[in-house]
Amino acid sequence: MSATREKAQLMSASEIDRTLVRLAHEILEKTEDLSALAFIGIRRRGVPLATRLAAKIAALENREVPVGILDINLYRDDLTTVGAAPVLNSTDIPFDVTGKDIVLTDDVLYTGRTVRAALDALFDHGRPARVQLLCLIDRGHRELPISARYVGREVQTTATEIIEVKFQEIDGLEKVLLVEKIS
Repeated sequence: MSATREKAQLMSASEIDRTLVRLAHEILEKTEDLSALAFIGIRRRGVPLATRLAAKIAALENREVPVGILDINLYRDDLTTVGAAPVLNSTDIPFDVTGKDIVLTDDVLYTGRTVRAALDALFDHGRPARVQLLCLIDRGHRELPISARYVGREVQTTATEIIEVKFQEIDGLEKVLLVEKIS
C-alpha cells in the first residue's frame, strides 16, 4: 500500500454528529411507514453509521429501528486482486429483510462497486420492498450507475486523493480526512 499524507480535515466529530442528525431527519421525512424501516451497514464503517442513525431515529420517534451488518467480501468483483483468500467477517441481519424499507449505509461512495456487491449480498437474504443508499461522503468518480439518496457531504476528489473516515468505535477517534497518495 502506498504512503499517504493528510491534506485537510473535512469533518470534526461534532460536524459528523450534526450531519447524522440532519440525515436522520431526512430519512424520517422520506419514510412513509416507519414500522418497515431498517438499517443495514456495510462492514466496516457503514456499521457505526447504521447504528448511530437508528439510535437518532429511536430518540426522535421513540421507536426502535432494526440494524443489520452486511459482509460483502465474497460478492466483490475484485477478489482476484485483493488476495489469495478473502477475509470473511460475519453478516448479521437479525430480521427478515423481505418487505422492509432498507437504508443501506456506507462511509464513502466512490466507484459504486462496493454498493453493487452489497446489493447482491443483501438480495441473498430476501427481497426488500425498497433499498435506499446513504453515505457520509460522496467523492464522485462512479464506474457504475449508482447514486445515494442520502448524502452527508459531497467532496470532489482527484484520482490521487482518498477520503479516510475515522469512527470512535473502530479507530478510537472521530473525523473525516482528505489524504493524498505519495510515491
